Amino acid sequence: MQTKKYEWGEGVFTLLSWFKQDKVKNAKVLVVGAGALGNEVIKNLTLFGVGTIYICDFDRIELSNLTRSVLFREEDAYNHAYKAEVAAKRAMEINPQIKVYSIVGNLFSDVGLGIYKNVDVVIGCLDSRIARYLLNRLCMRIGKTWIDGSIENMTGVVKVYAPKVNCYECNLSREEFNHIMLRTGCADVVRAQTSAGRVATTPISASIVGAMQAQEAMKIIHSSEKEPTPFKTLLGKMWRFEGMTNTINTYKYSSWKNNCPAHECWSPIIYNEELSADMQVKDVLITLKKILAANVVEINMRNNKFIDKIISDRPEREFELHIPESKLEETIQSNDELRKLSYRTIFHKCFYENIDSDFPYMELSLKEIGIPPYDIIQVSTEKGIRYVELSKDAKYYGL
Repeated sequence: MQTKKYEWGEGVFTLLSWFKQDKVKNAKVLVVGAGALGNEVIKNLTLFGVGTIYICDFDRIELSNLTRSVLFREEDAYNHAYKAEVAAKRAMEINPQIKVYSIVGNLFSDVGLGIYKNVDVVIGCLDSRIARYLLNRLCMRIGKTWIDGSIENMTGVVKVYAPKVNCYECNLSREEFNHIMLRTGCADVVRAQTSAGRVATTPISASIVGAMQAQEAMKIIHSSEKEPTPFKTLLGKMWRFEGMTNTINTYKYSSWKNNCPAHECWSPIIYNEELSADMQVKDVLITLKKILAANVVEINMRNNKFIDKIISDRPEREFELHIPESKLEETIQSNDELRKLSYRTIFHKCFYENIDSDFPYMELSLKEIGIPPYDIIQVSTEKGIRYVELSKDAKYYGL
């Protein structure tokens, strides 16, 4: 006798008056950060049966992570496994009916903007202002709502940002903004800053805040301009939990300054099924000229400059690298000579911020110069700026 296939959540979530199984099954969510908060968010989205989850994190698992990360095991720490990969694997073990994709890397140099565009909501489980600043800029470019969560000790905060309502950068004080600007000079520095230091917290704080973030995500997934919903979201608000005193408060927390540089909107987007990050630069430039009907095209490396070489002060030495800026710190630390020099000298970088017909390394692929798969690239032409998606790469992410 043939057994009817079990549909995840059937007879459980379907009893909820507001729950729409098809919406949840077809939903896509990007979770940035797979630490304590990320574990809780991923777990909850998995239990709800969210159809597709993308997880981005560049860190490896340490023993200290085990006290507040439900998806990690002792063996993962001993194996120095990547958080994103293990979290994705464990999520699919919990719910085999969903798809979970891991991206080991930075949220701004390794996650294509096409992914941001195609998800229903982005959830930030980050532990630094710099990472939030960058995530906010990416979400604003593509018009995407993102949910920010933070925890420290027994305190937790959740905020929701969306274009035209609330902007992380607009809410920064001058001191906070200057602090970030001092540390966002280059991608390798950002990586070092976002992975430095630990915040004292508890698994309870992570559970509470992660649950609130997942709940807000479910509200957004169910929201529709055509149909009224029974929900009140935290859009433009700050929800704060203080475990020491058992107090919960919600505050108005919205700021939208018309002159804020974070509000750039990358639209309209030109889609092209020929373009991929695996293509050589020379072929991409030819294709761009054809699809944009332009004589001159220049790819703007907004997130990740291409480092040609670095020059040390003392002694005066030149080192050819040919790498994306996001790989600079890793390259220096893995090279004995460069690592020793880095303790007592300043490296000056020679780089390409724009890629055009004069670029000397035409045989390199877009991926090799620092553009991730399924990205949306900013292209300058004699007719103005255009935004072009590397649409061929969508297949890597089930899109």
